[in-house]
Amino acid sequence: MNNFVFLGPPGAGKGSLAVKVAEDYKIPHISTGDIFRANIKAQTPLGVKVKAIIDSGSLVSDELTFELVKDRLAQDDCKNGYILDGFPRTIPQAEMLDGLVADLKVVNFQISDDIVIGRLSTRRVCKACGANYNIKTLPPKVEGVCDKCGGELYQRDDDKQESILHRMDVYREQTEPLINYYKNKGKITDLDASIETDILLGEFKRLF
Repeated sequence: MNNFVFLGPPGAGKGSLAVKVAEDYKIPHISTGDIFRANIKAQTPLGVKVKAIIDSGSLVSDELTFELVKDRLAQDDCKNGYILDGFPRTIPQAEMLDGLVADLKVVNFQISDDIVIGRLSTRRVCKACGANYNIKTLPPKVEGVCDKCGGELYQRDDDKQESILHRMDVYREQTEPLINYYKNKGKITDLDASIETDILLGEFKRLF
């Protein structure tokens, strides 16, 4: 079974690699944010609960987040494996996941703060279709215009330097302890996330 958890700070390239691995291994790439949005849109009982919590400005509890993930992992497309991106975020979530799944492969994306800041601060996103660009490494053909749909490109507020530093602090505080948690269980494999995605994919395939 290819049951993966991708761990790493914002901007480490987890999502970019996950898209390629999902395609090659024929397994779904599952992000917590996508699960939340899908359940809220479908107005499932769990989605209704999540929307009420988010609307009130509160954080979704570990237990409710786990219920949403558990529900997603029970779907048919996960029977040969999956990539979890953004879950678990905390030790309690990891403990709940351990109770559900025995054979997890945890991939730790190692990258320096400088590279993360450089990547995120130069990222641009299409307002219309959500496509990602980088003004240094993956620029659009026409500045400020999406190649795919012609939509306007913009810089997300959370890609501005002050927000990036805050997101990295939150990651260290909440999620970095997971690295030690999985290391102690002998489940973690480190990946050098500073290299290009295609080279990173080759390294990933060599390891798994």
